[in-house]
Formats: sequence, structure tokens, C-alpha cells
Amino acid sequence: MAAKFVIFAACVATALAQYSAPAYKPAYSAPAYSAPKAYAPEPAYAPTPYKFEYSVNDPHTYDVHSQSEYSDGNGYVKGTYSLVEADGSIRTVEYTADDHSGFNAVVKNEGGYKAPSYSAPAYKPAYSAPAYSAPAYSAPAYSAPAYKPAYKPAY
Repeated sequence: MAAKFVIFAACVATALAQYSAPAYKPAYSAPAYSAPKAYAPEPAYAPTPYKFEYSVNDPHTYDVHSQSEYSDGNGYVKGTYSLVEADGSIRTVEYTADDHSGFNAVVKNEGGYKAPSYSAPAYKPAYSAPAYSAPAYSAPAYSAPAYKPAYKPAY
């Protein structure tokens, strides 16, 4: 069986050896790219300082918050905002931002809801435990069984 397989493999190899693989020809040539254009310089604008503030006090939705912010137009920003949290505390955030130090914030929480102190009630069963009397019969007396080996040891 192995000899038949070797003869078959030799015939296949001979048949395939007379044909060469086709040469690859691309259908189109590779595109030519030009060098990228340099970016135009960013226009220089005059500093535009700003200042704003707002506040919201909506008694229907209990939405209470405010914010104010100031900028000198050269990258320095200073501001504060506050809001009333769900527990009644007031969160106030004071922040500054500039090109050198980045964004820095100080968060303060004031007031809020204090949970009442709670102690679990002592357990009191709904009924009293039943009283049991001692059993009316005497405990049986058992004597220890005597050891009797079933066979005679050979030692």
C-alpha cells in the first residue's frame, strides 16, 4: 500500500512540475503622493476676558445650584459653584485653572441630614416558654457486656 502511495505522489509531482506559477501583474500602478502641506500658523487673537454667573432655585424640583467664573483672557480661570445635595448638604467647589498648574479644585461640604440614632428593640417573645416536668419513668440500668473473644489468639 505504501508503494502505491509513493508512486501516486511521484506522478502528481511530475505533472505539477511542468507548469510554472503565473507572474503577478498589478491592474494599476501605485498612486504617487505629494509631500504634505505645512499647517498655516494659528492666528493670534487679542485676549478676551470674561465673567459670568448664574443661580437656580426651583422649589418644585428642589434644584438649587449656582456658578460664577472669571477669566483674564490669557489662560487663567477662577470660579466657584455650589449645589444642594439630596441629603440637604451644600457642596461648594472653588477652582482655578491655568496653563502652568492645570485644573485645581477645593471641595467643601457643609451641613446635611444627620441620621437619627437608632437602637434595636429588645426581643420579647409573643408567648412564654412551656414548662416541662421531669419524666415519670426511671432510667434503665445496663450492665457492661463481658468481653468474650470469638477465637483463641495464637500468641
